[in-house]
Amino acid sequence: MGQTITHLPLTLEEFSRLPEGEVNYELQDGTAIAKMSPKRIHSRLQPTIWSILEDWGGSTTADKKGSAYTEWAICLQKDGQDWAPVPDVTYISDQKLAPFAQENDFCPVAPELVVEIISPGQSFEAMTQKALDYLAAGVERVWIIGDRHRSLTIFAPDRPPLTYRGDQLVEDDLLPQLNFTVNELFKRAKI
Repeated sequence: MGQTITHLPLTLEEFSRLPEGEVNYELQDGTAIAKMSPKRIHSRLQPTIWSILEDWGGSTTADKKGSAYTEWAICLQKDGQDWAPVPDVTYISDQKLAPFAQENDFCPVAPELVVEIISPGQSFEAMTQKALDYLAAGVERVWIIGDRHRSLTIFAPDRPPLTYRGDQLVEDDLLPQLNFTVNELFKRAKI
């Protein structure tokens, strides 16, 4: 992963007071860890998947109207400790976020969906473990996008992961009527 900025265990409150800057950090095991700087393909996929989710969440057909966010830290628990990951994209329903709508802080509840894009130097195995950590912390779905194999894998708490490639239609019963193919995703991202 990235470099750490402290050797002292941080609480979530202390972590939230760190100054904002050009580098995003995640809180893991009491340590602030710098996220990797995204490369070109990652930088194209992130706004593309954000746009797909944002369009769906604002559509008249969406069951779970809501919004997509990029790089928004989430307040979760992992192994009994504060955990503040910063997913590439998050989708959260308006209903779930409503009690906190006026706050300008970390996402205070587990979102419906987290999307992580595998960056160079990251492995699918490590991202799978992170997906399982998200699910254990209450996130309902995790999508892992890999550019090397042009795939999207959906993790859910009640079934094995499902991997989509090429012209397979990506469908998730958590987000009804949202569907696209992996080829469409990569074409829309211009990669």
